[in-house]
Amino acid sequence: MAKEVRVRFAPSPTGALHIGGVRTALYNYLFAKHHNGKFLLRIEDTDQTRYVEGAEQYIIDSLKWLGLTPDEGVGFGGEFAPYRQSERKEIYKKYVEELLANGKAYYAFDTAEELDAARTKAEENKETFIYNWSTRGQLKNSLSLSKEETQALLDANTPYVVRFIIDDTRTVLLDDMIRGKISIDASTLDDKVLFKSDGMPTYHLANIVDDHLMEITHVIRGEEWLPSMALHELLYDAFGWEAPRFAHLPLILKPEGKGKLSKRDGDKHGFPVFPMEWVTEEGTAKGYKQEGYFPEAVINMLALLGWSSGTDKEMYTMDELIQDFSLEKVSKSGARFSPDKAVWFNNQYLQQKSAAELLPAFQDVLTAEGIGTNDTLDTQVIELLKERANFVKDIFEQGKFFYVAPTAYDDKAAKKAFKEDSTEILTKFIDVLNSTEFTAEALHDAMANFVTAQEIGFGKIGMPLRLSLVGALQGPDVPVIMAMLGKDETITRINKIIEVLG
Repeated sequence: MAKEVRVRFAPSPTGALHIGGVRTALYNYLFAKHHNGKFLLRIEDTDQTRYVEGAEQYIIDSLKWLGLTPDEGVGFGGEFAPYRQSERKEIYKKYVEELLANGKAYYAFDTAEELDAARTKAEENKETFIYNWSTRGQLKNSLSLSKEETQALLDANTPYVVRFIIDDTRTVLLDDMIRGKISIDASTLDDKVLFKSDGMPTYHLANIVDDHLMEITHVIRGEEWLPSMALHELLYDAFGWEAPRFAHLPLILKPEGKGKLSKRDGDKHGFPVFPMEWVTEEGTAKGYKQEGYFPEAVINMLALLGWSSGTDKEMYTMDELIQDFSLEKVSKSGARFSPDKAVWFNNQYLQQKSAAELLPAFQDVLTAEGIGTNDTLDTQVIELLKERANFVKDIFEQGKFFYVAPTAYDDKAAKKAFKEDSTEILTKFIDVLNSTEFTAEALHDAMANFVTAQEIGFGKIGMPLRLSLVGALQGPDVPVIMAMLGKDETITRINKIIEVLG
């Protein structure tokens, strides 16, 4: 029987979670669920110097908002705990000692100054310094020193790192699920640092040990880790463990297509690159959630940045993505991010939702604006204006006049709509309104009859009336606006424009 599929998303808590990281989490989640497997969240915080307060919780909150809830991990429990690397220090120490005992690793006591001097010397000879088979014999480590010298340095608490011995005679054969077969000449690799004398492992060691102990079957990660794949395969070999399958995802590119999408691109073009707002001393970075995007629109947009089902289908529910997803259909080349396409997806999801589904989010906008809610009116406004909206907040912007009466009138519109006879026409029309039933149909008929009786063009009443109700010459049909505002509010607004412009 095949092993249960187990994948992990393993971010470092060094700041906000970029949407590239979110897509990595999404592809891991989809792969796990497609195979009825498990999706884990592991926090890789071995580099304590770059740790940012609040980043871990931000990662958890972002995954929850997007519906990518881990089966196990930090904040979710599970039998392979702890899932935070800083709480697993003793575990790594044991495995480093195993590599040292088996002659697969060695102590290196070189100071930063000594390594800088070696680099400078190499540069003078127009060479690149690599700490490996070609240089380790001339450097200060337990391979070049005697056992007694090494022990003396350890007894004196001399700072050290533990380096992995790369077998320079090997050709490392790799098989990536997205990129296919790759071969690497091990003599070009450096003896990577696995462990530091402060008791903390490097990413490489912690990653391998954790993936093995947590029974990870597939490692799906960004292409920036592709150069580490050979080292990781060699480490699995050194321990005598079966390596997981690897898959390296393509980059998400800038809108113009060159280079990796960054926070700077978002700042420059005014779109979010983070799932949720991220507040620092330097300012606030936009988040998809606070900008009004639906989580399912963000998921749909990200899923298609690098993966395609091979059809023209663009709209996917999470269940459909889980059903159709496979790593074989992930592209090798980078996917260009389109801010316009992100907005398009949100528009599609908004149009699919009923007014009842949109009501809570719309009323959140009203509350934030300091406006009281009214289920009947609010539902009518949504139904009337949602076709023109990309975001729920657009419905409020377009329908603000339903809640806030205009106190000033657009100059250009006022010149066009309010003429010398407008006061007289509107005053007469108020009399008509007082005896009209306030339904859109009755008000439409009343306006038509009024125009005929007064022998005037429709614009003579329609334009100043619209300006009085909206404050500008835009919005839905005037009879519909009047019916929704009600008789008292409609007449109050007409009297106000007569007072201001008459």
